Amino acid sequence: MIFHVVTLFPELLESPLRESILGRALKQGLIEVESHNLRNWAEGRHLTTDDAPYGGGDGMVMKPEPFYRAVTELKERTPAARVLLMTPQGVPFQQHHAKRLSTEEGLIFLCGRYAGFDERIRTTLVDEEFSIGDFVLTGGELPALVMIDAIARYVPGVLGSSDSVTSDSFSDGLLEYPQYTRPPEFNGVAVPEVLLSGDHGRINAWRREQQLLRTLLRRPDLLEKIDLSAADRRIIERLQREAGQS
Repeated sequence: MIFHVVTLFPELLESPLRESILGRALKQGLIEVESHNLRNWAEGRHLTTDDAPYGGGDGMVMKPEPFYRAVTELKERTPAARVLLMTPQGVPFQQHHAKRLSTEEGLIFLCGRYAGFDERIRTTLVDEEFSIGDFVLTGGELPALVMIDAIARYVPGVLGSSDSVTSDSFSDGLLEYPQYTRPPEFNGVAVPEVLLSGDHGRINAWRREQQLLRTLLRRPDLLEKIDLSAADRRIIERLQREAGQS
């Protein structure tokens, strides 16, 4: 799978992509990430990529022509690549998006700066728009890196264990259960006895209950978005009674 990132500052992507899991995946050829300087497709002596907005207002607006040329050329290399716009106005990026996008042949990330994009970039070049939260950053490079990290984890071979991605928070719509490792006691807090029992049936049941409890306490909104089994609902009702919520 190949990720193309179109940006005015390609150096911003270099260090995170050299380290840890993504770095290994790149060395092994499991994924490719290419950062492209938008000015390569700009024209004129100053290679201008932005201009003042029509109608007045603060800031500068990213011009459509350089992005059009960039997308056209990159599509020639990766014809089936989807074009993604990094913008606070986009759909909130979630785990199911990462899973779906990991099946694409390639992705082209368009990273803006300044006061935003000429609207014709959105309407004529882009397949999907994404945001990583209700806040504004100085550019789209960090959101692109966040998305690449989340998407790459679904590419076969990127993670050491194929089960890791299926047990993460949000993979089944719930938060992850608590995790413990050695020592069995630390600062007076012991590992739950069930995890030391060797009884995998009890362990799985405990983990599911802890997922439901943690989600109920921290992100109850998630429970409204997923299909829970009858057993899950009984557990939640019991947890609510124990907490005095019903």
